[in-house]
Amino acid sequence: MELMKTILAVGAGSFIGGTGRYLVSLMMKGVSKGFPWATLAVNLVGCFLIGLLWGVFSKNGSEGSNWALFLTVGLCGGFTTFSTFSKEALIMLQGGNIWGFAGYVAISVIAGISLVALGYFLVR
Repeated sequence: MELMKTILAVGAGSFIGGTGRYLVSLMMKGVSKGFPWATLAVNLVGCFLIGLLWGVFSKNGSEGSNWALFLTVGLCGGFTTFSTFSKEALIMLQGGNIWGFAGYVAISVIAGISLVALGYFLVR
C-alpha cells in the first residue's frame, strides 16, 4: 500500500511538471524562433528547483519521503529530466568521481543527441 502511495505521488508530480513544461512552451512560442528558448528555460529552472529541493530534503533527512519524491522525481522530472541528470552528475562530482562525472556527462550529451538523431532518421 505504501508503494502505491509513492507511485501516485510521483505520478501526480509528473503530471503537474509535464503540464507546466507544456504551458511554458505555449507562453514562449513567439520567443522561440530559431532557438529552443522555452526548453532551455525549463531545463535551467528545473535544475535550480531540483537543487533547492534536494538541499532542503537532504538537510532534514527526508530525501525518500513521498513529498520529496513528489517534488523531485515527479514535478522536476516531469518538468525536465535534465534536472535529474544534472543532480546525478553533481553527486558524482561531489563524491570525487571525476572520471565517472566526465563520462556520464559526455556520454549522456553525445549519445543522447546521437540517439535522438538516429530515432528521427529511422522514421524519416
